[in-house]
Amino acid sequence: MNLPVLLAHGALGPFDEILFLGIAVIFLAMMGISWVRSRHADPDAVEPEAVELPSLPVEIEAEGPAHFPLE
Repeated sequence: MNLPVLLAHGALGPFDEILFLGIAVIFLAMMGISWVRSRHADPDAVEPEAVELPSLPVEIEAEGPAHFPLE
C-alpha cells in the first residue's frame, strides 16, 4: 500500500493521511450535526434574555481632566 503524500507531512507513511482524513471527517460530521440541531432549535431557547446587572458607582478622580489633548 504505497499512497502518495498529498495532505499530511508523511512521517507515518500512509497512516498520517488516514489520520488526517479521519479527523477531517469527524470534524465535518460534528459541524453538520451542530448545524442541523441549530436549524431545528427554538430561537427563544437558543439565546436567553439578557439579565440586567446592578450598576456599581464609578469613582471619578477630581485631580485632573478626564480627557487629555493629543499632541
